[in-house]
Amino acid sequence: MRGTFDAARDRVKFERGERDMIAPLPLLVGAGQVVDRPAEPREGKEPLALMEIAARRAIDDAGASRVLDRLDTLAVVTNVFHDYGDTATLLAERLGVRPARRLVTTWGGNTPQSLVNHLCDEIAAGRSELALVAGAEAVATIRALGKAGLTPDWTPHRDTDVPRWGDMRAGTSDLESRHGAREAYVTFALIENAFRAARGLSFEAAMREIGAFAERASATAAKNPYAWFPEAKSAATLTTVAPNNRMVAFPYPKYLNAIMDVNQGGALLLASEAAARRLGIAADRWVYPWAGADVTEAWFLTDRAAIHEIPGTRRAAAALFETVGRGIDGIAHLELYSCFPIAPRLSATTLGLDPATPRPLTAAGGLPWFGGPGNNYVTHGLAALVAALRADRGALALAHALGWSCTKHSLAVLGGAPPPNGWRRVDTKDVQTWVDTQPHPAVVAEASGPATIETYTVVHGRDGAPERGVVIARLPGERRTMAALPQSRDVLESLERAEGVGRTGRLTSADGRNVFDPA
Repeated sequence: MRGTFDAARDRVKFERGERDMIAPLPLLVGAGQVVDRPAEPREGKEPLALMEIAARRAIDDAGASRVLDRLDTLAVVTNVFHDYGDTATLLAERLGVRPARRLVTTWGGNTPQSLVNHLCDEIAAGRSELALVAGAEAVATIRALGKAGLTPDWTPHRDTDVPRWGDMRAGTSDLESRHGAREAYVTFALIENAFRAARGLSFEAAMREIGAFAERASATAAKNPYAWFPEAKSAATLTTVAPNNRMVAFPYPKYLNAIMDVNQGGALLLASEAAARRLGIAADRWVYPWAGADVTEAWFLTDRAAIHEIPGTRRAAAALFETVGRGIDGIAHLELYSCFPIAPRLSATTLGLDPATPRPLTAAGGLPWFGGPGNNYVTHGLAALVAALRADRGALALAHALGWSCTKHSLAVLGGAPPPNGWRRVDTKDVQTWVDTQPHPAVVAEASGPATIETYTVVHGRDGAPERGVVIARLPGERRTMAALPQSRDVLESLERAEGVGRTGRLTSADGRNVFDPA
């Protein structure tokens, strides 16, 4: 119970059980998606246009004619490659609406789910009745235009003094960035290799597990009409290095990497139950958010007690399951963020599943196969869960979204039927305090002397050749640092042939840069 609410406005009627006075019940009532494949890049739609199409489709999906007149909140997931600034106002103008509140987010793949959790809170508190979330990217068109020497003639940036919604901190530390661990394909490869070594798996066994997951995700994407790569690929094709599947950062060849060169948009419409009834939105459109939780792990990768663990998320998920009265075995549909194969398998482990589980871990298809429209992938993932629950009314679904290097996490349980106790936001303040006070190795900026590889990756160039190596190294006295590997092809290739985690060597430091030379 969240307190006393006005009876005329806030009564929620459940299909069964005693009808008590509780907070307004938030619903997901519409989902819209668009994929744009222009024959000629100058015909490609800009992200704002894709957002408008997705938003109108979400409204059409709800089946109500007066939605735009009643919309009180418009939230936009920020674009990565073409930031409009005050995107929410620009989109509102295109839709012909004047919502009382407009939100534009910061970066992070967790953002759509965090927004949905926030808007469910707002609806439950009576501060919103009808809210729209939208986002889109048109990176494929940007790249195609650039190759043709053209500049996109898109809606110009509009300044705003409204603060970005979300955490504005950079995702990597200066030390990490200085040593080549700024890009997601590097940091997730570091986590993947730490995860493999901690479980004692060989390269071959780990790649079989990765391939099995990727094959299932690829097959899911192949059935999704909004996927950028609607083609099922075998585990062997996905994991075998080949001319069209070059190694990017060991152990991930190209087909296992999130692909942002897409033109995709997605939108979600949320409503209170009372607003849905007033607007005549049929109950067969309703999907019910049951509970949500948000938590942040130690912010920088090098500040974590173990590189391959997300303990705050484990505790937040346990609290979420306790709140809804179901464990992971009671969840039928999963959408676990899948920018790289480590993300959903680490999430699965954290939630209590075997990382090699044959269960589908993504409902949409995953960022390497469905497509990775910047920060907005999870809007598509939630759209896939909405469709699944409309067809499976007795089931529950779980979404897990993450941002930066498994840093920012947002989770929610959704149902095809109403939650017994209304929407519940899990209070994770104690979990966050616990995370923030966990001991971890001291991080030193410059180090010399003996050290051991805690995790590593080898980054390859576009020609497929190894170019550089990145190491997180453990030092005597419970200390840790970042380092580069020597510019030696023999050294780099040796770490792709045999396990490097646990390998000893020496660090040298000069001009703010550490180099680890394996023994």
